[in-house]
Amino acid sequence: VIFTKTRPRGVSRGIGQSQHDGEGRVLTVEYADFFLVNVYVPNSQRELTRLEYRQQWDRAFLRYLKKLERQKPVVFCGDLNVAHTEIDLANPKTNVRNHGFTPEERAGFSAFVKAGFIDTFREFEKGGGHYTWWSPMAGARARNVGWRIDYFLISTALRPRLKHAFIRPDVSGSDHCPVGIELA
Repeated sequence: VIFTKTRPRGVSRGIGQSQHDGEGRVLTVEYADFFLVNVYVPNSQRELTRLEYRQQWDRAFLRYLKKLERQKPVVFCGDLNVAHTEIDLANPKTNVRNHGFTPEERAGFSAFVKAGFIDTFREFEKGGGHYTWWSPMAGARARNVGWRIDYFLISTALRPRLKHAFIRPDVSGSDHCPVGIELA
């Protein structure tokens, strides 16, 4: 769901590929000067049973974003189901081959960055300890033992307009917390 004060030019669902659109993971809103894409990236699952599919998804989703970007800049956000770097989770050493922190998933995220998309939060905060998801077990949130798996990424062309990126761990009600950006 996307709530907006500005009426978009258009709204579309999916990435235009039936093998990926059956799970309702992508909502794209077109504004005058950029696309906003809300995504819930597939989880590779505990036993990594969906890791291969996840890799296919990442490549297809990146192609979709680059296709949009040929028209105008792109902002995409949501649960990307991966902690990109070691500082993006509290216990990287014990999670190396766990879903959400496999080399394959991290490489998929790196492909977005290599393709010119900017991890907005890292533009302002280089250190660790900032998370967007905590396991509901063992008081993980109270102890800040979490993962940063929710992101806003933007096309390089939008970087001059990026004023702020933030995580709101003080907002409860879910095992995730809100993330956001401000564009001028």
